[in-house]
Amino acid sequence: MTHSAQGGILPCQSIEDLIAQGAVTSATPFDLDQVQPASLDLRLGARAWRVRASFLPRYDRTVASRILDVAMHELDLTRGAVLEKGCVYIAELQERLALPPGISARANPKSSTGRVDCFVRLLSDNQPAFDDVQAGYHGPTYVEIAPQTFSILVRTGTRLNQLRLKTGEPPKLKTVSVGVDLTDGVAGFRARRHAGVIDMDHVDGHDPRNYWEPLIPRNGELLLDPGEFYILASKEAIEIPVLEAAEMTPIDPSVGEFRVHYAGFFDPGFGTEEANAVGSRGVLEVRSHETPFLLEDGQVVARMVYEPLTARPARLYGQNGSHYQRQGLKLSKHFQPWE
Repeated sequence: MTHSAQGGILPCQSIEDLIAQGAVTSATPFDLDQVQPASLDLRLGARAWRVRASFLPRYDRTVASRILDVAMHELDLTRGAVLEKGCVYIAELQERLALPPGISARANPKSSTGRVDCFVRLLSDNQPAFDDVQAGYHGPTYVEIAPQTFSILVRTGTRLNQLRLKTGEPPKLKTVSVGVDLTDGVAGFRARRHAGVIDMDHVDGHDPRNYWEPLIPRNGELLLDPGEFYILASKEAIEIPVLEAAEMTPIDPSVGEFRVHYAGFFDPGFGTEEANAVGSRGVLEVRSHETPFLLEDGQVVARMVYEPLTARPARLYGQNGSHYQRQGLKLSKHFQPWE
């Protein structure tokens, strides 16, 4: 079964074919687990720059030339570097693209990146839009990194974002509303503002009590304080069929004064019976804006947009083990289980 006539998202075996053809190259050999069921993890390169402002390259400008305009100092990522919260950085990525005509790409933060409130966006030359890579693009890739709540330790090879490749314009198969679960017990976590550094490559390496405060709603309601960052869970179980992929998108700001979910890709097999993961929830990364907002149990806070794959993926999400398959309310993989 194929949706390729209309366009669709490429599964893992097609991504691996592009790598074999030289359409995606890397400064170092690819990691064995770098290709996900419908996306490719991207890895930091050797250099990053602290910049005084975010920017987008114009059609006639490269990212490298714009970095020269705004760079404050350069960091050597081969030795590891702390990226301070409240600052903006641009880093080289190891992966370089030489996309065939008709193949474009879109990037998003990895789940673990969004769950520590680190805002990341892909940059490519002559592309005046974050995260989108035009069809047939030949050139380097970069990532803008803006830690919001925690300072983070990264190094060459750290994976903060991922790339989804596609043919044409995949049709939107359906859009599903996502509500928030604010039932009894611990229903979420609020980030502590003055916590330590998070090592982005250290799995299960941090005591969550030093970074998070558990939240117990009252009468199915939770008051979001302006500028605070929250981890919550979806009311509904989420299932991504094996021939589809999905992206979680924020709702219209007119519905509420908050933003949900920096990291939006859901791969085929998430929450499915085939992957032995029925009942998996979506984790919601929520930041309130300028005004306090009273969130209610079941309130719609995001949308899931489903798109077709061009072919069934050779492997499904979580089949070989995943930190987030079969998840409920869950912090990022950097933290030990809450006790």
